[in-house]
Amino acid sequence: MDRRTTLKTLIPPLSSTTKATTTNSGLEPYTGSWDFEQASHLLRRTTFGPTKAMLESALALGLDGCMESLFAEIPLPSPPVIYDFEDDPNVAIGESWIDAPHFNAIMGFTGARRRSLSAWTLKNIHAEGISIREKLSLFWHNHFAVNRNGLNDPRFFYRYITTIRSQAWGNFRQLAKDITIDPTMLRFLNGRQNTAGSPNENYARELLELFTIGKGPLAGPGDYTNYTETDVIQMARVLTGWRDSGHNSSDPDIPVGAYFTASRHDNGEKQLSERFDNIVIPDMGDQEYAHLIDIIFQKDEVARFISRKLYRWFIYYNITDQAESDVIEPMAQLIIDNDYEIKPALEALLSSVHFFDMLNVGPMIRNPIDYAYTLLKTTEIPFPDGELYDEYNVWWRLFVRLRNMEMEYYFLPDVAGWKAYYQEPLYYRSWINATSLQLRSEMTNTLTGNGYNFSGVRIKIEPLEWIEQLDNPNDPNDLINELARLLLPQPLLQNQLDALKEVLIPGLPDYEWTLEYNLYLANPDDENLREAVDNKLREMLNAMVNLAEFHLS
Repeated sequence: MDRRTTLKTLIPPLSSTTKATTTNSGLEPYTGSWDFEQASHLLRRTTFGPTKAMLESALALGLDGCMESLFAEIPLPSPPVIYDFEDDPNVAIGESWIDAPHFNAIMGFTGARRRSLSAWTLKNIHAEGISIREKLSLFWHNHFAVNRNGLNDPRFFYRYITTIRSQAWGNFRQLAKDITIDPTMLRFLNGRQNTAGSPNENYARELLELFTIGKGPLAGPGDYTNYTETDVIQMARVLTGWRDSGHNSSDPDIPVGAYFTASRHDNGEKQLSERFDNIVIPDMGDQEYAHLIDIIFQKDEVARFISRKLYRWFIYYNITDQAESDVIEPMAQLIIDNDYEIKPALEALLSSVHFFDMLNVGPMIRNPIDYAYTLLKTTEIPFPDGELYDEYNVWWRLFVRLRNMEMEYYFLPDVAGWKAYYQEPLYYRSWINATSLQLRSEMTNTLTGNGYNFSGVRIKIEPLEWIEQLDNPNDPNDLINELARLLLPQPLLQNQLDALKEVLIPGLPDYEWTLEYNLYLANPDDENLREAVDNKLREMLNAMVNLAEFHLS
């Protein structure tokens, strides 16, 4: 049974006033109702762990206003700082290291900067607001995948992620150019070793197969429909001559960057195959790589290729023939018509009938970052603010837990990215295995229980404070329904709601909760009353976030 049949059978429409759209929905603008269900679906897919306040803001903004907010230009975050290492000769605690020399020989030096970068990254996600930038930054990180193999200088990753973040919904062609000579990518895919006398094909191959146009069906020996082995060879020659600078350098006069060396560049003509119209590329020195990218982007298949990747990131992994014709094709045409600017096509996708089709609400398995932030942010856990060490240390310790769940920022497992977004037949289901499921449960049980103790800072859900903002926490039915709407992508069945209420007030009538909760409100300093109500809420929340539905978005 596929996900559409399953959802039709098990899940009611988004609201009682909205009929489910048909499976033939396309990129035409959504004109249906704008209620909590639609706003929460949009923010779940475009941000990490939306809060009640974010959802209420989205509702007030309306769909058009919400889209404007998601794509509004905002300043880049302040750079990461050192928070737990006092032996840096150039950077004091609380100062940024992004432009400082890298003294790799000092014990613990690289690890301190790596912890700083990792903590800073999660901190930025938590502070995102109604903005798609962090979700798109992760998308592009997965698309132009890199990891730490052979890279021990966190300054490189800071530059790489800043390039991506600053162009999150900008021009795909320009981003491809920038990444091609990005120092992190030059090291990761051996571009720095690509010379006229010894060409290295690693980056040229991935540029075609994974980053721009894709292989397509095999058409013959060395011919992948969209390009040939000849193109890989010739494009590798085009890309010769580039090197990175500053890696692990303690010399303040050698910054992190990339540079072109003419003597290492193949200055002969490069003859592409019929797949690229037999174009001959002359010697163009340090502009030859950009000319090559322009040639690749003349092919419409590039727009289709990135449209499919965006679809799998924001909608669902299974691209049906109908989705290909009614969503992918018009998206690709929008990208082409807008000279490879991503924003118009992505806005069209996220405000389309297809996006809000009830059959596209809920079947995506949350990746570990989405899963964790629904616990960390939607539940409005208080985090340290002001004490530098406490703040960074908490995010670093949480970063380690996400790494254990098999999603580590800056260390993708493969040049193709996380397998959840490309590997058939599992796709998103690859996030769930015996190890990761146990770690997810450990996180939910800890955060709904006594919490994590990170060097004296307690991180846990505070349910009594959280439910104060709900519309009607006095009524156990309304309480459970409201929490489920915030945490889960689809309404629960009545037997599930009844089971959760049984956890909250086992065997008791509804008014018992109302009495006990209001008694606590009247006597908030009574520790016995507080503990009794708090424990009931924690047990019910624990049961809710351990439902299979909590893994879905």
